[in-house]
Amino acid sequence: MVSGKNLSVENTNNMSKLAEEIVGKKKQKDILLMTHQILGYPDFETNYNMIRLFVECGVDLIELQLPFSEPIADGPIFLKANQEALQRGTTIEQCLQFARRVTAEFNIPFIFMTYYNILYQYGVDEFVATSKSIGIRGLIVPDAYPEESCDYMDSCKKYEVDPILLVTPYTPDERLGYLSRKTGGLLYCVARKGVTGGKTDFNNNTTTFLSRCCQYASTPIGVGFGIQHKNDVQFLIGKSDIAIIGSKLLEVLEEEGLAGVKTFLYSLQQKFE
Repeated sequence: MVSGKNLSVENTNNMSKLAEEIVGKKKQKDILLMTHQILGYPDFETNYNMIRLFVECGVDLIELQLPFSEPIADGPIFLKANQEALQRGTTIEQCLQFARRVTAEFNIPFIFMTYYNILYQYGVDEFVATSKSIGIRGLIVPDAYPEESCDYMDSCKKYEVDPILLVTPYTPDERLGYLSRKTGGLLYCVARKGVTGGKTDFNNNTTTFLSRCCQYASTPIGVGFGIQHKNDVQFLIGKSDIAIIGSKLLEVLEEEGLAGVKTFLYSLQQKFE
């Protein structure tokens, strides 16, 4: 965990601006929160109201997912949301225009999450350049492996948009070191095997995995996949810089509406006795 290390000024200066901002925010909080929205689901108005609520509730980073027909990393709740967003006619251009609006209005780092086919169809260099012009700070593209996506990695470097890479408990040390060197902004640590939405049993194995990540990471680290309640966030304090919450937020929205989301987000940040 970068914030737990004694970083030299030189090392800090070698970080991206997003990583530096995360480190700065982390000095004020035990752990940061990153939340997630699938654009166009259930509609852009709800997306906007959710983002406004995230900011109100003290969220630190926001991940905007561009809907895709085959989201391989996503579990049932996100898969349904992707499909329904597309069925309702959501387009990439609508998503980009919406992102332009919220990045201009809300002073918080925004990150795009999508899949490589979207970049390929749009034009990789053009997509990264457009993301930069919109104000997007980083990109999560789970199927863009750095050694096979040189055009993507080169464009991220050219436009200073962080390519945020994923590692799992099953990533070997050599690979973990390689991905840690290639990632930008933060290292996304997937807490368990499988897709989004399932519950994760945070335990000693998680601690061991995150210790390995901290050993190699030269950026902050974030943990996602399976964070369900405040006890999960509490477990991650001292082990991760960022807790990433996605599917649970959508589940709460559908069951309890915006008021329920607000209560849930505040519950995650309650001080423990």
